[in-house]
Amino acid sequence: MTQYLLAIDAATSHGGVAIGRNGIATAEIGISNTSRHSELLLPAVEFALHASGIGRSDLGGIVVGSGPGSFTGVRIAAATARGLAAGLSIPLYAYSSLASLAAAAGRGTAPVCAMFDARRGEVYAACYEFGDDGMHTLLAPMAAPVENVVQALAGIDAVFVGDGAVAYSARLPRPPVDLGLVHPRASALLWLAARDPAAGLVGLPASFEPAYIRESGATQGLSV
Repeated sequence: MTQYLLAIDAATSHGGVAIGRNGIATAEIGISNTSRHSELLLPAVEFALHASGIGRSDLGGIVVGSGPGSFTGVRIAAATARGLAAGLSIPLYAYSSLASLAAAAGRGTAPVCAMFDARRGEVYAACYEFGDDGMHTLLAPMAAPVENVVQALAGIDAVFVGDGAVAYSARLPRPPVDLGLVHPRASALLWLAARDPAAGLVGLPASFEPAYIRESGATQGLSV
C-alpha cells in the first residue's frame, strides 16, 4: 500500500494512533489514560497528521484494532474508525488487537501467542504465524483460563507475549519473551495492513462491530 493509512487501537491501557505507508509509521502517538480515550483519540489523530505533514484528505484508509480488551476502549476505537472511514469515503481495515501485539513481537516465522490479562483467572489469547504469504491464524481469539489456551496450542511451538503471559507465566510451558512489550501498538496495525490487506478489509464499514469476545459485564478488570 502506497497511500497513507491511519491506525487506531484502544484495546488496552496503552492505546494510540499511528500514521504511515508501506507498513512504516511516520508518526505514532501513545495514549495511556484509559479514562480519557474518548477525549484524546481525535486530538491524537490530528497531532499525528500534523507531525506527518499531511491532512485527512491524504489518507487512503483507516486501520483499527478490533479487540478484545477494554470494552469501552474497543468500542470507542471502533466508533472513531467507522466515523472517519465513512466521512472520508475510504476503506476500513480491522485486525485483532492480539494480532497487533503478535506482529509487533514476532521474530521470523515462529508462531506467536499473544495474551492480554482478562482478569478473573483468564486471558484473551490468540496465536499467529507471519509468512511471506501473509498472516495465518493458528488459534483464533478466545477468552479462557491459561491452561485451556496451552491445551489448545498442543503441538504448536509458540512463543508467548503480552501482559497476560507475564501475569500467568508460571502456568506457561516456557517463559514469555522479554521484549518489554506487553501492549499492542498502532504502528503494528500499519504493518499488518501492508502485509495482508485482504485479511483485514471490512466489506461494510458502516456495520463493522469489534470482537469483544466476552460480554462487557464479564470484563471488569479491563473495562473503563
